[in-house]
Amino acid sequence: MGAQKKRAAAAAAAARVSEDPDDLARQPLQAILLADSFTTKFRPITLERPKVLLPLVNVPMINYTLAWLEAAGVAEVFVFCCAHSKQVIDYLENSEWFSQPNFTVKTIESHNIISAGDALRLIYEQNVIHGDFVLISGDTVSNMLLTQALQEHKERKKKDNNAVMTMIIKKSKPSPITHQSRLGTDELFMAIDPNTKQLLYYEDKADHSKGTICLDKMLLAENPSISLHNDKQDCYIDICSPEVLSLFTDNFDYQHLRRHFVKGLLLDD
Repeated sequence: MGAQKKRAAAAAAAARVSEDPDDLARQPLQAILLADSFTTKFRPITLERPKVLLPLVNVPMINYTLAWLEAAGVAEVFVFCCAHSKQVIDYLENSEWFSQPNFTVKTIESHNIISAGDALRLIYEQNVIHGDFVLISGDTVSNMLLTQALQEHKERKKKDNNAVMTMIIKKSKPSPITHQSRLGTDELFMAIDPNTKQLLYYEDKADHSKGTICLDKMLLAENPSISLHNDKQDCYIDICSPEVLSLFTDNFDYQHLRRHFVKGLLLDD
C-alpha cells in the first residue's frame, strides 16, 4: 500500500468516525485490550488457562492492565477474547471492573480469530471505536504516565495525517549482573529520526551474532539524520488513530502487529 493509498484509507476511516478532526480530540479515550496473545510461548500452562488470568503476586495480570488504563484516563475498554474466552468473560463479569462508574469494560468474543490482525478487523466491522484508542495486551504491567505520549500523538497527527500510531518505546537498562540490556532472546534494532521521533526501521529478529545490520541505502539517502538503536525495548503499548483499524481491513496480510503491520507501513512509505 503506497503513501497515496494510505492517505485515502486514512481519509475514509476518518470520515466514517467524524467529519470534524476536532471531534476526534474531544472523544472519550478508548482502549482495545487483547486478551489473547496468539502465541504458544507459555504452553503447556496456557492450554487450560489464559495468560491474562495467570497470577502475578496472586492477582490476575489483566487486573494490572485494566487498573493502568483506568489511571491513564481511558473511559471505555473493549476486551477481545478468543482462546479460553469463557474464563475471561466470567472473571470480568464477576469482578469489580463491570461496576466502575466512569470506566466501562465491554467484551468482544470470537472463536474464529487466529491473529491480532483478525481481531482488529472484527472490531472495525463492529464500529465501536470512535476516536484515538490505546492498543494493549492484557498481560501488560505498567505505571508510566500516558498524558505526554497522548499529546505528542495528537500533535503529530495534526501535522501529518499518515502519523496514525505512536509506539511506546523505552530504553533498556543493562542488568548489573549479566550486563544484558534485554531479557531472553529479544534482539530489537530500530532506526529513528531524532528530530521527529518517526520510526524509520524496525527489526525484532536481528541477528547480532554476525556483527552487521543491513539497511536500505534509500533509507540513508532520504533521511539526513538517523539515530540507530539496539538498546530499546518495545512495550507493546500503542496509541492509535481510528485509521489503524481501516488499514488492517484494507490489507489481510497484516496479521502480526509488528512483523506485518509496522514493517508493512515502513516498506510502503
